[in-house]
Amino acid sequence: QLQLVESGGGLVQPGGSLRLSCAASGSTLDSYATGWFRQAPGKEREGVSCISRWGGTTNYLDSVKGRFTISRDNAKSSAYLQVNILKLEDTAVYYCAATRVGLPGCTLVAGRYDSWGQGTQVTVSS
Repeated sequence: QLQLVESGGGLVQPGGSLRLSCAASGSTLDSYATGWFRQAPGKEREGVSCISRWGGTTNYLDSVKGRFTISRDNAKSSAYLQVNILKLEDTAVYYCAATRVGLPGCTLVAGRYDSWGQGTQVTVSS
């Protein structure tokens, strides 16, 4: 069974950057589309970005376009989210997820994902 572990979160000032990583084990990540989601206190989980199995398709939440970049390295069974020009409203727990639903593309619909990591906290504060 696929297991996902996120890392790379932290406390950063507005305008700062982080690189979030998602390491997969138990199965090869190249069988899955991968997505990044986030959930802020009191808010619903939202899809931030996703990438298809081989990286040919990516999708982004409108509010992060131009600031966040998703990528993957199937040889390392890993996916990444580079988050730049962070804003206060980006504060949330960020989750990595994987799915075989909706292939060969990817989706930002959380309900389509069946493998989830434990999350990594990103806090943007001055």
